[in-house]
Amino acid sequence: MAGPLKRVLMRSASSAMRHAGAAEWHYGPGFEAQRAAAQHDHLTQLVAASGAEIEWLTDTDDGLADSVFTHDPSLMTDHGAIILSMGKALRRPEPGLHEAAYKRMDIPVLGRIEHPGQIEGGDCVWVDASTLAVGRGVRTNQDGIQQLANLLSPKGIQVYGFDLPLWHGEEACLHLMSVISPLADDLALVYSPLLPAPFYQMLRTRGIKLVEGDADEFMASNGLSLNVLPTAPHQVIAVAGFPRTAAAMEAAGCTVSTFEADALCIACEGGPTCLTRPVLRQ
Repeated sequence: MAGPLKRVLMRSASSAMRHAGAAEWHYGPGFEAQRAAAQHDHLTQLVAASGAEIEWLTDTDDGLADSVFTHDPSLMTDHGAIILSMGKALRRPEPGLHEAAYKRMDIPVLGRIEHPGQIEGGDCVWVDASTLAVGRGVRTNQDGIQQLANLLSPKGIQVYGFDLPLWHGEEACLHLMSVISPLADDLALVYSPLLPAPFYQMLRTRGIKLVEGDADEFMASNGLSLNVLPTAPHQVIAVAGFPRTAAAMEAAGCTVSTFEADALCIACEGGPTCLTRPVLRQ
């Protein structure tokens, strides 16, 4: 999940969020569509500067504001894409957009998670090429995890489900990736108080060094200080305004680029990882 990013699926915030109502989408008071679009443009520039090719999901005026968070409706594997099933009702049309995009891109679809199964991409963390950890919480259920395991087990991939805490409630969103961001194959940024204990033990057993994100910044950002996008090992994009978390990553050998994201990430509960669906890493 931290290999050099070569191809990534994104959606413009100016397209997705132009008519978004904050109350309907559970966005915070800092949300402003125009500012969110400008901040997304800055993120796009950072992703492009890393050398990644950006594939655009759609420009259709479909009112699907959360579709800007392209990480969640699909999962990429070495064997093709898996079309997921969203736990948030307003997002249920989004997997169809991803399936159409993969068809345009000539990327095979390995399978689909069918209702009542639910899995969102933010709950999926590749520990290594043959081990996938999945958070079981308000957006991902056991039925979905079992369907995913049924698709991946024949490919030699083990799928492990880990229970997540409720934290701020059912309307908020605590994904597994809310509490961990890979920085390299053997390095990850974490907020350990909310990590499932067996997952923490798995990471330590696999020899993955854990960098602790600053607790005060984690709480002040509703977890978004921890949501960082690696564009290559030890090269990450993060939300601006959380210097102690950035300093912890830099002390672990990372180079950190930041962008202002109060109207986009902080207000809408989705960081730079959520805003990207990596299609190809090397």
